[in-house]
Amino acid sequence: MHAMSETGTRTTDPGRRRPARERLLAAAARRFYADGVTATGIDTITTEAGVAKMSLYNNFSSKSDLVRAYLDARHEEWIALYTSRLEQAQNPRDGVLAAFDAYADHAAFAYERGFRGCGLLNAAAELPAGDKGRSVVRRHKEQVERLIAGHLEKLLPERPEDVRTMAEHLSFLLEGAMARAGLEGDGSRLRHARAMAAALLDRL
Repeated sequence: MHAMSETGTRTTDPGRRRPARERLLAAAARRFYADGVTATGIDTITTEAGVAKMSLYNNFSSKSDLVRAYLDARHEEWIALYTSRLEQAQNPRDGVLAAFDAYADHAAFAYERGFRGCGLLNAAAELPAGDKGRSVVRRHKEQVERLIAGHLEKLLPERPEDVRTMAEHLSFLLEGAMARAGLEGDGSRLRHARAMAAALLDRL
C-alpha cells in the first residue's frame, strides 16, 4: 500500500495507515499547494485524508492552526534538503550554493499539478496582514538569508558590511528565481540563479 507525501510523491506505508494527524497534514499540503489555502475547505482535506471532520479538530484547533502546521512542515522539509546539500559542501562557497540547491531540489519534486513556486510565499500571499502564518514564512526567509550570511562571513571575515549586502543580494536572487520558476513551472530559473550566484562568489 502507498500513501501520498506532502509534496505529492508516493511513499511506502509500512503495513498500516499513518496516524490521522500525519494524513491530515499530507492531504492539506497537497491541496494547499495545488489549489491554494483559501480555495481548500476542511471537507476537502478530511475526505482526501480519509478521516472524520471531528478527527481534524481533535488534532488542530482550526483551519488556521492546520495552515501554520503546514507552513512549519514545509520549513522543516527545506531545512532537511539544505542540510543534506550542506553535508556535501567542501567550503563556504559550496555552503552558500547549498541554499540554491535546496530550493532546486524542492522544485524537482513530483507535485500533483506541477511546480508552482514557493509554497510558503504562495500561502503567505493569501493570508491577511498580522496572521501568524505570515510570521512563519517571514522567519523562514530570514533564516535562509542568515544561513547564506554565515557562509559569507567565512569567505569575507574582515568585511561585515559586504557580507550583509551580499547575503541580501543573493537572497533576492534566490527569491526572484523561485518566483519565475513557479510561473514557468520548472526549475530552470533556479539553475540559472545558482550559476549567477557562483559567478558572483568567484569574484569576491
